[in-house]
Amino acid sequence: MKRYGLDATDIRILSAVQQHGQLSKMRLAELANISPTPGWARLDRLKAAGFIRSFRAEIALDRIVDVTQVVVTVSLTHHRKADFERFETFVNAHDEITECLATGGGMDYVIKVVSPNLVTFQTLMQAMQEAELGVDRYMTYIATRTVKSAPPNLARLAATTGK
Repeated sequence: MKRYGLDATDIRILSAVQQHGQLSKMRLAELANISPTPGWARLDRLKAAGFIRSFRAEIALDRIVDVTQVVVTVSLTHHRKADFERFETFVNAHDEITECLATGGGMDYVIKVVSPNLVTFQTLMQAMQEAELGVDRYMTYIATRTVKSAPPNLARLAATTGK
């Protein structure tokens, strides 16, 4: 896979932003081991080139509200482009579905749902069935706790890409 000419400094800048979000010019320089002005210019270049999609905060949801998290695997009956597009349109229209991965193998999708309770989750699943999306079957897994939730180690990934 092509790395688009990113050097070790670019990777350090991206890693710092990935870990800490928006940073001051001085803090970015400190974390990326580069002087402030060139570091800020590189950050602007990385943003303009589309390497940074957005800045987000990780919210301690459990401190705000009780939620039910469910992982759902979905298998579609048919595997035509239109079938995938119809299902993905449904997914993108529902905020309760916070993640969706298209997969190869036994299941077509793995989705993560965050809802206030199981009744609300079941309402979503009923809506999925009523939308006639061509769902052959789905399996639900109630998440009891989060063991790990972290972004990938960008520096380690970039280091292994060149080999």
